[in-house]
Amino acid sequence: MRKDSKIYVAGHRGLAGSAILRCLEKKGCRNLVCRNHSELDLTRQAAVEAFFEEERPDFVFLAAAKVGGILANSTLPAEFIYENLAIQTHVLHAAWKSRVKRLLFLGSSCIYPRLAPQPIEESHLLTGELEATNEPYAVAKIAGIKMCQSYNRQYGTRFLSVMPTNLYGPNDNFDLESSHVLPALIRRFHEAKESGADTVTVWGTGNPRREFLHGDDMAEAACFLMDLSDDVLDGEFFRSPLPSFINIGTGTDIAIGELAALIAEIVGFRGEIRFDDTKPDGTPRKLLDVSRLRRLGWEAKIGLREGIERTYRWFLENRRANGGPREGEERR
Repeated sequence: MRKDSKIYVAGHRGLAGSAILRCLEKKGCRNLVCRNHSELDLTRQAAVEAFFEEERPDFVFLAAAKVGGILANSTLPAEFIYENLAIQTHVLHAAWKSRVKRLLFLGSSCIYPRLAPQPIEESHLLTGELEATNEPYAVAKIAGIKMCQSYNRQYGTRFLSVMPTNLYGPNDNFDLESSHVLPALIRRFHEAKESGADTVTVWGTGNPRREFLHGDDMAEAACFLMDLSDDVLDGEFFRSPLPSFINIGTGTDIAIGELAALIAEIVGFRGEIRFDDTKPDGTPRKLLDVSRLRRLGWEAKIGLREGIERTYRWFLENRRANGGPREGEERR
């Protein structure tokens, strides 16, 4: 990517897309194309194809998606599978038709089997049953991987798929009904501190282990991969027996109970943390094997404590006047 390359970031207002936008701006890229949801609905094929025909971007970061935690995935399965399949299908097909040079598709670590060996290698895809609480979302993301692979094989496109672990950071969604565990805990502990509550109850047993990656680290990795030479990309992905996608993570994980204690300490909540074991835990453990990415020369830099502290500061600075946080809009 040159500084004058035309680069389209789909989903630029969400956690992942906004981080990629910041990364590109920091690198001096000045021909960036963005559209919010009111300007371009990515679930509408005709609108997407007209956009690509008019703009003709050289590079595309496909960070647009409908995302959420266990509660949102469990209550809105049709929306999760429909919107994600529609967004991916329309953007990938239009990118091929307009001869985009490279495209990076952001998947999710939930594509892997619920009981996959740990840490999870890219080769573990489709080797077991998915986690039931987010199966529709995972199926959509797997379809995105296979679509990129299929277009590369049939049409010679250079569509690269990356599988980030659990992301957090600026522009995250802090809504208690639809957010992931880390931003939800930040909000709940903050509100408990402000109200003087004695206890905060966390879903599940607190035993499952999760890996967390700051959005800015993910963006740096995405830009790093998009900038690799043709020879490296061919040898690693497009003409290689290795899986055609790559994990992005930190290589370390933490129990949800430990995470809750860490967030409570950072936020300043001094009360009791209780766990409701009648609520689902989700996958017991989900730690990505990031050895391929490290071999290519990239590693995460932002530690979990530092990342949470930065995210909490962002949360405090971006709350609405009525006391609630500004929710992320990943697909817009």
